[in-house]
Amino acid sequence: MLDFDNELKKILKDDPLGILKIRKSQSITTDQRLKVSFEEINKFIDENEREPEESIDISERKLFSRLKELKKDFGKASILKDLDRHNLLENVKENITVDDILSNDVLGLLDDDPVNIFDLKNIPKNKNKTDFVARRKPCENFKDYENNFKTMQKEIKEGKRKLITHKEHHLKEGRYFVLDGILLFLEKIEDPIVKEFNDKTQGKRKRLDPRIRCIFENGLESNMYLRSLGKELYNNGSTVIQSNDEALDEFTKGFNGITDKDNATGHIYVLSSLSKKAEINSIRDLYKIGYCTTSIETRIENAENETTFLMAPVKIMSAYKTFNLDPQKFESIIHNFFSERCLDVKIADKKGNYKMPKEWYIVSLNIIDEIIQLTINNQIHNYKFDHLSNKILHL
Repeated sequence: MLDFDNELKKILKDDPLGILKIRKSQSITTDQRLKVSFEEINKFIDENEREPEESIDISERKLFSRLKELKKDFGKASILKDLDRHNLLENVKENITVDDILSNDVLGLLDDDPVNIFDLKNIPKNKNKTDFVARRKPCENFKDYENNFKTMQKEIKEGKRKLITHKEHHLKEGRYFVLDGILLFLEKIEDPIVKEFNDKTQGKRKRLDPRIRCIFENGLESNMYLRSLGKELYNNGSTVIQSNDEALDEFTKGFNGITDKDNATGHIYVLSSLSKKAEINSIRDLYKIGYCTTSIETRIENAENETTFLMAPVKIMSAYKTFNLDPQKFESIIHNFFSERCLDVKIADKKGNYKMPKEWYIVSLNIIDEIIQLTINNQIHNYKFDHLSNKILHL
């Protein structure tokens, strides 16, 4: 008679693949999950030699958002310190000083407290008095700005204005910005105030940090510090780029006070190609930066027959009129700035002769317009273009 108990024991014992063994699953900790996610960013940089950008590619955009949040989190940056081989998080600092907390309080959350946190007892009064907290309050003359806000929103919606990544040099009187989805107008930058603060590594330091007056489209205003606004815009905001009309107006004012008596010398233009060839229309952010002494429309009317225009029609994206200035020299400055991004391609003319057009660059339109503005304002020598990260860097 068959002994079922013994047979079952033989089956359980004869298990060379370990199929019948019970394995205990190991749960992944929060820190481990954080390290795995950060390693994905490291791998992207290893393969692409640049940080992830706010791209239309969903995977890259996800890494960009993840890195952006990590750069604001001191606790997570500390955990990832040993894995940060690209020094992505080396400047993440912990906001623990009163001055840091107040500088970040752009919403005025620390103001109007029933108890003054600075009324300390039994402590020697040998410290500098902390400056009053910036706060948002109703703007009494908001009606003077309301129509301008409506016009600005309309032009942004119609594409006449664009939102670009905020940079420090954008902070000028009369400019518009978007902070946390709210449009604001930087009306006034007061006289610079020298602030003294304690730095953990360098001791006492001084810096210029003027008060400002900015108006928000929701009817509020604030007198925060300029550096506080800049910090918030860098983290959660954008700059509203000028319209072509305003850019041209600034251009004419930026060179020796242009008047009606000054001579127009030509045009600087930025064009996009309407070529139907796959090797051309598949290139993202491809633009031609050139100049002409005639009208731009006259210059491009025969574009489909000229190799300099890639033997195809073109579309005018931006245009600048020059006064008392050699437009060729102005064009040369821009070309030198983007030299690492020049398109390397050979185009055949109608006779089959190949030529290499040298005025096409693979750079976003926002960056091109920004560099033209820096050149107009005579600030271009303070900046350089990093072609690997596709960013403008302050020297």
